[in-house]
Amino acid sequence: MELSPEERRKIYEEEKARLEAREQLEQERQRMSPKTTTGITPNIAGVLCYVLGWITGIIFLVLERKNKWVRFHAIQSIIVFGALSIALGVLGWIPFIGWFFSAVIWIAGVVLWIVLMVKAYNGEHYKVPWAGEIAEKIVSPSGTIPDYPRPTAPPAWKETPPPPPPPPPPSAGIGLEERINKRIDEHLRHRDRREWRATASAFAIAWSIVLLIFFNLFYQYAAYYTYDAELGTWSRASFFTSDINLWLPIFNATLAISIVSHIVMIILDRDILRQALHVIIDGFGLATVITLLVVFPFDFSVIPNTVAAAGTHTGVTVVLICIAVGFGIGLLVRIIRLLISIVRAAIKSPEAA
Repeated sequence: MELSPEERRKIYEEEKARLEAREQLEQERQRMSPKTTTGITPNIAGVLCYVLGWITGIIFLVLERKNKWVRFHAIQSIIVFGALSIALGVLGWIPFIGWFFSAVIWIAGVVLWIVLMVKAYNGEHYKVPWAGEIAEKIVSPSGTIPDYPRPTAPPAWKETPPPPPPPPPPSAGIGLEERINKRIDEHLRHRDRREWRATASAFAIAWSIVLLIFFNLFYQYAAYYTYDAELGTWSRASFFTSDINLWLPIFNATLAISIVSHIVMIILDRDILRQALHVIIDGFGLATVITLLVVFPFDFSVIPNTVAAAGTHTGVTVVLICIAVGFGIGLLVRIIRLLISIVRAAIKSPEAA
């Protein structure tokens, strides 16, 4: 059935209004108040309040004077991670069971750290029980955070809108609708991918910190344990030798580069920059695994069963070789993708000019 000009014009206006309303709501959801002392977008400043726990919380509490939403996150970071640091310090002095409760609190703290960064990045006023309430009262005794951005309703259409463009023919109207729907879908997919990448980077940061702490402070607990029934005590023989100190510098450098790179990727979501940083991370990862294979700071002879010791030695070697091959293939693929992206950007640049 052929549509009349009035019906086509109405469909055109409805689709245009739907697209503009969606885009405005999305911009309002992501856009934070620019009124910050540091000049950083508030949701990024909120993430940075949690990056180094109470340390960055104090930094942003001192620097930020205008935006109460950022100050709320800074104070909440100080209270939450300051309390966790004190708890870990006290539990470290308790013999026998102290290490267990310290590990539980530390794992819970890492999970909470990731959640708080993701919530801050999404612009959510997320309050940790007790700590969030205290932070809110300190920032605003009235209990409200006025600088917190809230989505606003799309503006109402004026009663006398400007004359609409000439109504397109039926085929053109269908093409317009398809283009509008395609644009909306692309916009939403880009938003979802950005949120997923930010979450993945947050988990990568957390995992790097876990590895950094374990291999620098607790690697000796990767050991073979034996129980002496007469004395009622446990003894351990570590799987690592002193040669691990030859490998730790490049391992620590790789983890530090990974943490910094993922923080940059959260703040600056740029395709070529992200690909270049992944190339650097994979390159250092490959070098770290190869160095581990060369140094091989393992001693599995502490296992009483010689067959099990030999099998463990072989298994670890095979796993490390597979990881190195995986890093090598991944690095090659990422380099090719980066080169393709650079070439495409170079081709588009003269066209845009």
